[in-house]
Amino acid sequence: MFSRQVLCTIRAATLHPTPFLRVGPARNFTGAANDSRPPVYLHGLDGTYVTALYTAAAKMSTLDLTAKAIVNLSNVFLKDTKLTKVLSTPRLTAEDKSAIVAELSKHTGTNVVTLKNLLQTLAENNRLGHLQGVCQKFETAVSKSSYVGQGKKLRVTNKIDPEIVGGLIVAVGDRVIDLSVCSRIAKMNKLLTDRL
Repeated sequence: MFSRQVLCTIRAATLHPTPFLRVGPARNFTGAANDSRPPVYLHGLDGTYVTALYTAAAKMSTLDLTAKAIVNLSNVFLKDTKLTKVLSTPRLTAEDKSAIVAELSKHTGTNVVTLKNLLQTLAENNRLGHLQGVCQKFETAVSKSSYVGQGKKLRVTNKIDPEIVGGLIVAVGDRVIDLSVCSRIAKMNKLLTDRL
């Protein structure tokens, strides 16, 4: 039989655990983590690779260089339409894949380590066929990240719309500034036809 003193000691130990076993928050004295994820959620297998590439490029501060290299790769796909079929072929040997990676690295025009690592990873996992989708989604992620704001870069696309008669309509994200003659005419017509 246990003595009364032993039972009290056991109860006290189970009710009040020792203080050195308590674990506090892991980020007590450090700064906030740098958020280097893409601004949009990218779906699919190629979206996973784009997210990894974007995160790595943002952490290494080579996002602009990587974006230029991706644009160069996209131009290669536009020039050679059969390239996607060749890259999708499952019969490529390891030597063929390494030669393709070396050739694609030459076409990027820059010496970006993150892009070379991506190409090697795609080749090792037999997913070079997804490279065109990776290029398209990466361009989307970069265009969303350099969205309009103080000190940001704009990508302007011109569209000619004969229905607006004259002037211009500026659309940035969900904001629209309508300076067209057509909208002014519509406002005047509404004012003239409304009752006073």
